[in-house]
Amino acid sequence: MKNLKAKPFALLVFGLFAACFVVMAFTSGATVTDVSSALRLAYKTIPVLLLIGSLFVAYGWRLPIFRRWLVPFPDLNGTWQGSIQTTWENPKTGEIPGPVPAILTIKQSFISISCVMRTAEMCSRSYFADFWIDRDQQVQKLGYSYLSSPLPSVRHRSTPHDGTMVCDVVGNPATKLNGIYWTSRRTAGEVSMTLRTKKLLEEFPSDLGSHPVSGK
Repeated sequence: MKNLKAKPFALLVFGLFAACFVVMAFTSGATVTDVSSALRLAYKTIPVLLLIGSLFVAYGWRLPIFRRWLVPFPDLNGTWQGSIQTTWENPKTGEIPGPVPAILTIKQSFISISCVMRTAEMCSRSYFADFWIDRDQQVQKLGYSYLSSPLPSVRHRSTPHDGTMVCDVVGNPATKLNGIYWTSRRTAGEVSMTLRTKKLLEEFPSDLGSHPVSGK
């Protein structure tokens, strides 16, 4: 993540290394008398530090104790539900359809994030995603570019296309995602999402209702 706070992270790594070094020396009964003995003990310390680092990358970064001062980006893991309001006009009626029920599943780790948007008619998957965080400017955004793949049955009016979504992340911890998007089809729209569950749903839930155009 480009928003990682490098100085606090470097200080934390150094502190952990020093603590592990001292613990290893104490538990093993080793004495440090010269550079060679110090290097041997440091070599034994590295696997412990790597284990701690792996646990942090996989799980620890989500803990509230690390929020803001070390990990500036929010934990958005889970399934978000809400609606999409598009500017697309139905070629048959010339009307803009009402809000489209949608879900957004976000899979996030300390070093990566991916986004999948689903409606009753399409699925879009991100191929680039990242945060834009600037506390001084009061900015906390998630942005991603995606490829949208409508169902074959609706491709006569909804073709595959690329697009970009930019969302304001509201709350700490996050409670809402409010965003805008634009596409290579020269359409745009607004998105509003709230967290539904921490689980990653693999299909569009039927309880969110049908698509306003097809009724699916």
